[in-house]
Amino acid sequence: MSGDVKKIVLAYSGGLDTSVILKWLKEEYQCPVVAYAADIGQEEDWDKVRQKGLATGADKVIISDLKEEFVRDYVFAAYRANAIYEGSYLLGTSLARPVIAKEQVRIAKEEQADAVSHGATGKGNDQVRFEISYLALNPRLTIIAPWRIWKLNSRTKLIAYAEKHGIPVPVTKEKPYSSDENLLHISFEGGILEDPWSEPEESMFKMTCSPEKAPDNPTYIELAFEQGNPVAIDGEKLSPAAMLARLNKLGGTNGIGRLDLVENRFVGMKSRGVYETPGGTILRIAHRDLETITLDREVMKIRDSLVPRYSELIYNGFWFSPEMRLLQKTMDTAQETVSGIVRLKLYKGNCIPVGRKSEESLYQASFATFEEDEVYTQSDAGGFIRLNALRMTMQALRKA
Repeated sequence: MSGDVKKIVLAYSGGLDTSVILKWLKEEYQCPVVAYAADIGQEEDWDKVRQKGLATGADKVIISDLKEEFVRDYVFAAYRANAIYEGSYLLGTSLARPVIAKEQVRIAKEEQADAVSHGATGKGNDQVRFEISYLALNPRLTIIAPWRIWKLNSRTKLIAYAEKHGIPVPVTKEKPYSSDENLLHISFEGGILEDPWSEPEESMFKMTCSPEKAPDNPTYIELAFEQGNPVAIDGEKLSPAAMLARLNKLGGTNGIGRLDLVENRFVGMKSRGVYETPGGTILRIAHRDLETITLDREVMKIRDSLVPRYSELIYNGFWFSPEMRLLQKTMDTAQETVSGIVRLKLYKGNCIPVGRKSEESLYQASFATFEEDEVYTQSDAGGFIRLNALRMTMQALRKA
C-alpha cells in the first residue's frame, strides 16, 4: 500500500503531532512530502515553521496566506447566517478546516501529488471535516490519517518518537492542554480541561482580558454593514481580515468573547472546550441587532429556523456539500436588505447594542408610537384578534 503513494501533501503546523507525522510519512512511504502550512491569522514565526519543516524531512515547505479568504469567504458567509452551534459555539475551528483543506487540494494538484495527510486524531471532528472536504474537492486523492493507522497512539509515544529522531518537542508542563488558533478564535481542550468541573486558569487566555480587569469606562463603536457584511468601524472602511482583527482587539480589551461549554462531537462523544471569540461575538450581536429593523418578520422566522441545520453542517464538515450551497444562497438572499449602522457599548464582558439605523429600515415610529397617530386604526385590532382566535373559539363552543 505504501508503495502506491508517489507524493504527499501534509497539512503541517510545526507542532508535535504534525512534526512526528512528517517524519513518519517519510519513513513509512519513502516518497516526497510537501509540508503545507496555512496562515489563517494564528500567531506564528513562519520562518521557524519553514526551517523546522525542512529540518524534519520535508522536501518542500509551502506557507499560504489565507487570512483574507478565510474571513471573507468563510467567516463572513457564516455570520451572515448568524451561525451558532448548540446555542453558543461560534464555530471558530469548524470554519477554518474547509479553507485549509481547499488550499491543500489545490497544492496537491500544483505539486502533482497523489495523496494528502492531516494530523487529526480518530476521536475528533477535524478528521471528518478535512476528509469530507478532500473527497468533495478531489476524490482521487489518497487520504492518509496517521492517527488511525500507526502505533503511536499516545502523547508519551509521540514524545519518545520525536526525541529518538531529534525533533524538538514543543510541549511543557506550563501548557497542559491543546490549543488551536486562528483570526476568528482560539480554542482550548484536553489535559486539565477534561474535568468539566474545573474552572480554566486565567493565565490560559490569550485574546481576552478577564471582565474584572477590563476598563471601568465603556467603549462605544459604530459598526457598518452592507448586505450582512461588516465594512467599517467608526466610518473607517477595512478589509475583512483587518476588520476582524480590529474587532478582536476591541472585544479582547473589554473582556468580551469567552465561552466554556461541553459540546456534542459529530463522532458521538461529548467534549469540553473553552473558547475566545471576541470579534466574532461583537459581529454576531451587531448583525442580529441590525436585522431587527431590516428583515421582514416572516423572512426572519424562516431564516432562523434554518440556522441550527446550517450550523450543524459547518460543525460536521459539510461546507462543500450541495445542501450547504442551497442554504448559503437562501441565507444570502435574506441579507439583501441588511445594510446600516449599529452603535455598540462594549463594557466588562458585555456587548450591548444601543442604537441602530438603516436606509432599509422597516421600523416606522408613526405606526409604533404610543402617542396619537393618524396611520393606524386601533379598532381594526378587534377583528384581527377574533379571526386569530376563531379555531379556539370553535373548540370551546364544541366542548360547551
